[in-house]
Amino acid sequence: MKSKLSATAYSRYGREAAILLGQLIRAGRKERGWTAGELADRAGISRRTLQRIEKGDPGCQIGGVFEAAALVGVPLFEAEPSALTRQVRQMEDKLRLLPRSVRVKTREVDDDF
Repeated sequence: MKSKLSATAYSRYGREAAILLGQLIRAGRKERGWTAGELADRAGISRRTLQRIEKGDPGCQIGGVFEAAALVGVPLFEAEPSALTRQVRQMEDKLRLLPRSVRVKTREVDDDF
């Protein structure tokens, strides 16, 4: 079975960030003495998905990655949950000020021969 990784070209930065996050999750799991199966069960994902996350596959669903990271104590944004909630609200406020959609400006057609 082919993974989505082969169909998508990820930047070097994106690939390396996924690898680092996977390594941090694996280290956190091992520090807690959990097996891959235990963490997968706690995160509500399959053991195979956890293996892909820990190997740094950037094609994994972000919800599963974030849940695994949170369970083993890998801070993604703010370590303090209330600070993360505050940041979410600030971003919602900012997004309300930005345009709802972005459109490409069309050029006028010069059909004057």
